[in-house]
Amino acid sequence: MEEIKVLMVSRATLFSHPGGDTTQILKTAEYINKIDGVSVTIKTVKDSIDFSQYHLLHLFNISRPADLLGVIKKSKLPYVLSTIFIDYSEVEAHHHNKYRVLLSKIFSPYQVEYIKTLGRILKKQDKLTDWQYPFLGQKKAMRKVITKAKMLLPNSTSEYRRLQKAFSINISYQVIPNAIDLHVFSKELNNEKRNVYKKFENAVISVGQITPVKNHLTLIKALNNTAYNVFIIGSPSGNALNYFEKCRKEAADNITFIPYMKQEELAFVYSMAKVHVLPSWFETTGLVSLEAAYMGCSIVITDKGDQKEYFKEDAYYCNPQSPESILEAVNKAYQAEMNQNLRERIKKNYTWDETAKKTAQVYKDVLGGN
Repeated sequence: MEEIKVLMVSRATLFSHPGGDTTQILKTAEYINKIDGVSVTIKTVKDSIDFSQYHLLHLFNISRPADLLGVIKKSKLPYVLSTIFIDYSEVEAHHHNKYRVLLSKIFSPYQVEYIKTLGRILKKQDKLTDWQYPFLGQKKAMRKVITKAKMLLPNSTSEYRRLQKAFSINISYQVIPNAIDLHVFSKELNNEKRNVYKKFENAVISVGQITPVKNHLTLIKALNNTAYNVFIIGSPSGNALNYFEKCRKEAADNITFIPYMKQEELAFVYSMAKVHVLPSWFETTGLVSLEAAYMGCSIVITDKGDQKEYFKEDAYYCNPQSPESILEAVNKAYQAEMNQNLRERIKKNYTWDETAKKTAQVYKDVLGGN
């Protein structure tokens, strides 16, 4: 049987401004390429691509339809879509920039995203791959990408239900969960190397790209001048440099900023820390929360998005709008023992091995006409 060749394609800034979708793509590809009969290549929309080499496209991130429209048009290949459907309406309504708050009051969430996308295109951060986008607008462009897909691959049933409600669709889908790498995140870490990460022992950490949606500013207000040793680990996105500076100015002496760290380094950090907090305005999963929980951290998150489907009652939930609520959840999490139940559930259901197997089966089903 001929090997199935799949091209994964995502946003122009996938590697220059890495986020959870970057990890999702890299790890899914890495583990699929271990499966016989399937090979995966990763490209961004700014790359030159010879589509004739591939049987199928795997597109990512429906929130960036301007990036994807041209790929669909040029390739003429069937495609599956990992939706990563994020709702930015709450972060815009509570934005640190008063003009963004005003925009959110005047325009619909899709119109706000349209304005932001055009801004990124003008700054040459996003790539306009097809001139349809300015005329279609954000929501119609998203709908076009969604409805032409052979299969949708949301990270949860909750995400699919939100898509169904937002776009009035009834399209075939397969839940492909986000996951962790058991080869990277292991309790059997080199003890000598652990000493390098001693400063993170019993710390409160927050890992992730620094953007308003991750809500670092409210987190800082919650934990400023507390007894906790706090580390915010991640680099700002290109559009969040002002937000990053605002966070730095707000932070007290007990809060330390550390740039982006690779997963191999984060494994040691998670194993030393006591609590991982991600008070986001929205998360489809919260990959870093999965990783941290598996390595023994107590988890503080919000119920915004689809996180409850993953973490159920095994996390400490907070209100992202309230510093008091965040601090209360951190206090409770800090006193808690490691949640072995959550760790076992992650090991059983949320590994890249399983994610890769399910994704590869979708490729075979789609190309086989099932």
